[in-house]
Amino acid sequence: MHDSIGIPACFSSGEKQSDEAATVGRSGQSVFMSAYRTKLAGQCRLITVTWCKNLLLHGLCVSVQGSKSDEHHRCKVEMKPWHFWKKQGSKHLVVDGRTVNVVWDIKTAKFNGETEPQSDYYVAIVCEEEVVLLLGDLKKDAFRKTGCRPSLIEPILVSRREHVFGKKKFSTRARLNEKGNFHGISIEFNDSDHGSGPKLEVRVDGKLAVQVKHLQWKFRGNESISIGKNGVEVYWDVHDWLFESGPRHGLFIFKPISSPPVRGQPISVSAPSSPDHEALMNPPPENIDDRSRFCLFLYAWKVE
Repeated sequence: MHDSIGIPACFSSGEKQSDEAATVGRSGQSVFMSAYRTKLAGQCRLITVTWCKNLLLHGLCVSVQGSKSDEHHRCKVEMKPWHFWKKQGSKHLVVDGRTVNVVWDIKTAKFNGETEPQSDYYVAIVCEEEVVLLLGDLKKDAFRKTGCRPSLIEPILVSRREHVFGKKKFSTRARLNEKGNFHGISIEFNDSDHGSGPKLEVRVDGKLAVQVKHLQWKFRGNESISIGKNGVEVYWDVHDWLFESGPRHGLFIFKPISSPPVRGQPISVSAPSSPDHEALMNPPPENIDDRSRFCLFLYAWKVE
């Protein structure tokens, strides 16, 4: 009976993404998911690393895509503060007949109040004597512990998913590519803007990037913005904020694009239609660099 309380959504097995989002909304937990594309067991696959945190425990989950796109093999680690559990260790799973080892060491990890560790840790995924994915800054320790060589193919960060909670304002700090700087992202929802209807504002590093008035008609759309010298396409879908009740989330997607918008050029806002998540995650390979393959998915949960 005790296991039914406070288990992170990433620890439930076999759920669809929509079901998992609903579970996160009910629990109010913090979740960070990073998806990497790399070669493992002779095939290009997605590896998803999820960090979860609530009042009771921390959780780490590694999911490896199987031979079928909707098949996933999972390795889960619960970090319960009241147990004398080992903060370093390993687990294995079998993917298409190949053994995959997940090796971690977070005994000195610094979280600095965040859900995922910020420094002094490693998480390594090993297959066929190659470290196919290595997270954290203790890389020498990871290679020494596993005794394996680095993969010749460098993993590509495909997406990050984050869940944040608030009443009218939602804030986070995130990178828009794996090696870029952190940016402060804030989203503010105003449902009574002096007769003009609901309004939405998105700010990056304190600067207004997107403003949408008459949100009841423009609850889905996209705009191109500039962050420094880089272009970013921002998608939003806040239908549930306006037309549903109970815990509900708005979805915001930040996708780097090859060139920033031209100053003074009119920006078109799309008709109300949901963004194609699959197309954003899997763009055509031609004329696309690694940076423009990335998407940041931000789920903003509106709580009363």
